[in-house]
Amino acid sequence: MDVLVPLLQLLVLLLTLPLHLMALLGCWQPLCKSYFPYLMAVLTPKSNRKMESKKRELFSQIKGLTGASGEVALLELGCGTGANFQFYPPGCRVTCLDPNPHFEKFLTKSMAENRHLQYERFVVAPGEDMKQLADGSMDVVVCTLVLCSVQSPRKVLQEVRRVLRPGGVLFFWEHVAEPYGSWAFMWQQVFEPTWKHIGDGCCLTRETWKDLENAQFSEIQMERQPPPLKWLPVGPHIMGKAVK
Repeated sequence: MDVLVPLLQLLVLLLTLPLHLMALLGCWQPLCKSYFPYLMAVLTPKSNRKMESKKRELFSQIKGLTGASGEVALLELGCGTGANFQFYPPGCRVTCLDPNPHFEKFLTKSMAENRHLQYERFVVAPGEDMKQLADGSMDVVVCTLVLCSVQSPRKVLQEVRRVLRPGGVLFFWEHVAEPYGSWAFMWQQVFEPTWKHIGDGCCLTRETWKDLENAQFSEIQMERQPPPLKWLPVGPHIMGKAVK
């Protein structure tokens, strides 16, 4: 199986050669940043319909996490189009962070459709460097399908712990690698170099559960879920929460 991977990777590369050439010449990334929000605006509602009951179950726990102000200060990492807003309880003060500024107009539309929330601001920054946010300033951090595409999951989780108040909670939902040695994992390896370009840095073979377990949270609850869109090469999902 290991011998097949580089050969199949080469075949996929040849079939998508224009994309790889554009990436090599530096032309692809700006184009990807522009079109990616539109792609997410199409795919995310489909995914949400598949995951709705589980998302409502997960995010219903936010309601009891009010801070000293009596409200929930919530930071969403990699907020994208704001597809999670509908699941947040009323009264949350939502700060959005994403490295892609092209998502802002989608966020504005989502906030207009979710008047039960208070929209604080949109911060354009990577999750590895959230210096605009003060230590212990958040009651809740939400991270869904984000750790697959960041440069360093370890650094992102360090920053999450920094901005959370003591007792604050990270709610996560991430896709992860298939079991090592399986045929599904082999296909993830085959598609990953090309998928990273298509998916704005998305990695298919990350073992994100290990990053969460090593991030020094005081408590972690985690469960696995099947992928909601089975025609995509993303693997099983993990969902849960981690307490600072």
